[in-house]
Amino acid sequence: MLPGRLCWVPLLLALGVGSGSGGGGGGGGGSRRRRLLAAKVNKHKPWIETSYHGVITENNDTVILDPPLVALDKDAPVPFAGEICAFKIHGQELPFEAVVLNKTSGEGRLRAKSPIDCELQKEYTFIIQAYDCGAGPRETAWKKSHKAVVHIQVKDVNEFAPTFKEPAYKAIVTEGKIYDSLLQVEAVDEDCSPQYSQICNYEIVTTDVPFAIDRNGNIRNTEKLSYDKQHQYEILVTAYDCGQKPAAQDTLVQVDVKPVCKPGWQDWTKRIEYQPGSGSVPLFPSIHLETCEGAVSSIQITTELQTNYIGKGCDRETYSEKSLQKLCGASSGIIDLLPSPSAATNWTAGLLVDSSEMIFKFDGRQGAKIPDGIVPKNLTDQFTITMWMKHGPSPGVRAEKETILCNSDKTEMNRHHYALYVHNCRLVFLLRKDFDQADTFRPAEFHWKLDQICDKEWHYYVINVEFPVVTLYMDGATYEPYLVTNDWPIHPSHIAMQLTVGACWQGGEVTKPRFAQFFHGSLASLTIRPGKMESQKVISCLQACKEGLDINSLESLGQGIKYHFNPSQSILVMEGDDIGNINHALQKVSYINSRQFPTAGVRRLKVSSKVQCFGEDVCISIPDVDAYVMVLQAIEPQITLRGTDRFWRPAAQFASARGVILFPDIKIVSTFAKAEAPGDLKTTGTAPKPAVLEEMLHNLDFCDILVLGGDLDPRQECLELNHSELHQRHLDATNSTAGYSIYGVGSMSRYEQVLRHIRYRNWHPASLEARRFRIKCSELNGRYTSNGFNLEVSVLHEARVSDREHVNHLIVQPPFLQSVHHPESRSSFQHSSVVPSIATVVVVISVCMLVFVVAMGVYRVRSTHQHFPRETEAAKEAEMEWDDCALTITVNPMEKHEASGRGEDETEEEEEEEEVEEDISSSSSGADDSDEEEMEEGTGRGRHGQSGARQAQLEWDDSTLPY
Repeated sequence: MLPGRLCWVPLLLALGVGSGSGGGGGGGGGSRRRRLLAAKVNKHKPWIETSYHGVITENNDTVILDPPLVALDKDAPVPFAGEICAFKIHGQELPFEAVVLNKTSGEGRLRAKSPIDCELQKEYTFIIQAYDCGAGPRETAWKKSHKAVVHIQVKDVNEFAPTFKEPAYKAIVTEGKIYDSLLQVEAVDEDCSPQYSQICNYEIVTTDVPFAIDRNGNIRNTEKLSYDKQHQYEILVTAYDCGQKPAAQDTLVQVDVKPVCKPGWQDWTKRIEYQPGSGSVPLFPSIHLETCEGAVSSIQITTELQTNYIGKGCDRETYSEKSLQKLCGASSGIIDLLPSPSAATNWTAGLLVDSSEMIFKFDGRQGAKIPDGIVPKNLTDQFTITMWMKHGPSPGVRAEKETILCNSDKTEMNRHHYALYVHNCRLVFLLRKDFDQADTFRPAEFHWKLDQICDKEWHYYVINVEFPVVTLYMDGATYEPYLVTNDWPIHPSHIAMQLTVGACWQGGEVTKPRFAQFFHGSLASLTIRPGKMESQKVISCLQACKEGLDINSLESLGQGIKYHFNPSQSILVMEGDDIGNINHALQKVSYINSRQFPTAGVRRLKVSSKVQCFGEDVCISIPDVDAYVMVLQAIEPQITLRGTDRFWRPAAQFASARGVILFPDIKIVSTFAKAEAPGDLKTTGTAPKPAVLEEMLHNLDFCDILVLGGDLDPRQECLELNHSELHQRHLDATNSTAGYSIYGVGSMSRYEQVLRHIRYRNWHPASLEARRFRIKCSELNGRYTSNGFNLEVSVLHEARVSDREHVNHLIVQPPFLQSVHHPESRSSFQHSSVVPSIATVVVVISVCMLVFVVAMGVYRVRSTHQHFPRETEAAKEAEMEWDDCALTITVNPMEKHEASGRGEDETEEEEEEEEVEEDISSSSSGADDSDEEEMEEGTGRGRHGQSGARQAQLEWDDSTLPY
């Protein structure tokens, strides 16, 4: 370079460059000359290629260009003008720069100013130009080359691993098939190049599974799957990109195997539990119909609640028939022909009976005679017969008559006046009218032919007679007789009639009177109501079920759903043409039981379906749904009777017009045990809490007041109750020498109010020492019974002494008594000159004790007088006054009061009673023999009476005691 530059010196000198000639105008002329010189020196532009292609590896700064970046200048080797000083890139925010490596050769290099990311941008295109150094060191008058296009491609690095689009995949397959593809998994790679961003392979990681996967991620089964062998498979799958980099995380594929598609209802449970008091509970809240892609045009579903084995066909109130009749508003005067066996209704005692439901079973060998006077002889032209009956086909080829109810001659003849019987699965009612005016044919036999008579199910029958019209109601539906036959009236006779149930009495035309035409089946609530027919409303109420099917919300059934209930709501039919609406409708079907104490047990459910398909297609068959409702056991109430269990009244009060109120403070309480939430001994350190008794309210259906120790003597004693007390509380009662029975469905408070008005009267109480009674109450016809509350009421006898001298002999005459109470009479005592002996001292002490007992009795009489102000009115006529002429001594057969000793042992109580009895007997030794006998009787009762009545010892009562 140096020799070349020296060659330019003579030329420059010859041109006058740098000389100082030219005088004063040399400054301006020099600048112009320099420009001219530069133009003559830097005559050419640099030259570069028109385009470049480059490659840069991401995360690297070196760009490899093809061709290499080199600029040429024809002015070379002229200094500056022939040199390349710069490369300039045109573009905004480009991550590249170009640098000159050699000015003389024009070699340059393209490099990245910042890291290059292929995933952000794969290619770059921009313009580049080369610049020479101009005419001199100051790079003036430089020239630039033409514009060249640079295209750079970013080379990818496999820095990302494949990832699956879904964290898990699920497929449902049907057993017994080979699928080309169960499902497809898919992975992606974030690398930018096809080599590293594409997934080239998938692989199943889990071993020993009957599945395979291809390069596209399609999973297939390699053998037929069996639902019985395995319901579900879980496999892990990974993916590889084309750089063979595996996925960062495997994906889970779940394959559910379902049985071969069978049309039917899905997602329902076989057992549905029902808690009493739960209201309406859905039966199938998630049920839906699987049609297996079958084309269905319409579907009809029938839901049936099967309760024929519960009680009398379904869960009904189990009150007595009289109570049910009263609840339903039936007319009074109903006679129960199959009552619970008791002393007053003993004709059913020999029959087979299910006591829980009062169902009487007749096996073809039993019959019951109704005593005379229970049913009037003349039923009039209007009467009603009701009953529950379960009956099956009659045995034998030629079935005989099976008598339900029969009124026939007791002796001599064998005429049937009226009867109800079954013959060849036909119900027949016979009514032979007595001959009165016209000797003509009259309707006598009424026949009904019904399938239900022999279907071995419970049905409710009501026969309304309004002669000559007889109408049958079965389960609330009306049926007219299909056949009516006429017969002659019966001529009057003196022969007595016998009413029977379960068979017919054959009193004549046989060697020995006997039962005939026995009934085979079960009967319950057989009643007859002379003189009146029952209304349709009462009949429907008597046979109504308390459980059934229900629909939670009729509005939510949707459009196009038709539904229908049967009268007892045990069958529900729904129909529609949309499967979705049918599914929604069936999900709304529920079970309801309105009884407070329902009968626990199983209620079977059956859902049957009928499907219609489009056109001539073969319709699918849907299996029935068999499920059951388990009604859980209701919380059993504990009915408790409380009150005063022993008291005394004067004899005059027993003989008064009002008598003695027996249960003035009786209280009926019902409780149940409620378990508290169990405590956690580990976390809280507390043991589980015991059950807490909570009070509950419910009805009662009867309370019996029984007389203990022998029946009442109607000649001198009775139990009384004003009928107004019963009627205003809608209760009834029966009275007998054995006790008093109050019945009817009513609240516990109603029964309390009635029991508090029960009175006991005795017209001759002189011979009476005590009377004992027991109350026992019931709910649901004896299903829940109370404790037996015992009451003992005793008589306070008054010993009157009319002889003043006899009284003085008892109390005044003894000298030692005068010396204590009358000091002024000491002289008379001394005048007798009698020295008291040891026996006399003993007598003095005994008499003092007697006086003390009498004084204490008078004090307690006065202190307790205000406890019974109302009962004193009846005995005011018998009052006596104390005077100095006659003295009335009330002998107190009192045992020690044990109000504070109820918790002591029974043996200690008996010992204390014996000690008190001995003290009383010894202290009253001066009394007459009758007092001693009464005391012995009292102590006998104290030893052998009821333990519950002995816990509260005798106490004084002066309700009507005169003083």
